[in-house]
Amino acid sequence: MTSAFVTGFRAMKARAYVRIVGANREISWVATEILLPMLAVTAYILLYRSLGMPKMMEGIIITGAAMIPMWLVVLWAMAMQFYWEKEMGNLDIYLSSPAHPIALLLGMAIGGLFMGGLRSILIIILGIVLFKVEMNVTNWPAFTAIAVVTLAALFAMGMAAASVYFVTGRKGIKINIVLMEPVFMLTGTYFPLKNLGFVISVVASLLPISIGLDALRQLCVPGYPLMSFLTWRIELAALCVMFVVFSFASVQFLARMEAKGRRDGTLSEKWQ
Repeated sequence: MTSAFVTGFRAMKARAYVRIVGANREISWVATEILLPMLAVTAYILLYRSLGMPKMMEGIIITGAAMIPMWLVVLWAMAMQFYWEKEMGNLDIYLSSPAHPIALLLGMAIGGLFMGGLRSILIIILGIVLFKVEMNVTNWPAFTAIAVVTLAALFAMGMAAASVYFVTGRKGIKINIVLMEPVFMLTGTYFPLKNLGFVISVVASLLPISIGLDALRQLCVPGYPLMSFLTWRIELAALCVMFVVFSFASVQFLARMEAKGRRDGTLSEKWQ
């Protein structure tokens, strides 16, 4: 038991190291992933200023843009990872190693969290420095708890999606492309979630990033609580439930993926 834990921990650490060091070694990637969201942020802020919108809207835009790198990491670096590993020929190595696949997924999640978190922090700093956006965290313990649970639920969803995307093969890439823009709208990236209406807001709340973003804005954007969809306490409880459900689903999906691979003998075949 101890040996298996140590092996899993080492595998997780090694997989996270690749993302932490490797992903930030390529400066052009870092610049692209920060500057491209900032272009959209700049456009929205200038638009809202020209329309005479309240200053609070600029804080909403910055917080939404800060979550974009996290969503991209979950969608592309987590959900598609097993498929890409198969295409590169690494999946056989992973499956034949003594480390459990969950340890590899946790390593990916930790590395992705660092990778996306660094970009999110830089976007917030640029927003405050360049546009003088007003942000004031009123409850640091609650803010920290919501941020941690939101990211945990988000990456748990990414781990569950990794097995689903692996089975769907190249269709997963098309699913990712289709999901990209609708998710930006449904999560209220550039406007309050409540503006979508009650029914659509409830549907959008199935994504952790939606209610996580709504809860974080209540605690850091002055005036936002009057426009929130639910109270941050309810949203924090919902995020905890999501984390448990997605974590359980990721373990179940992974077991089914392995069973299907052993039964059909196609788990590591390319171009499936």
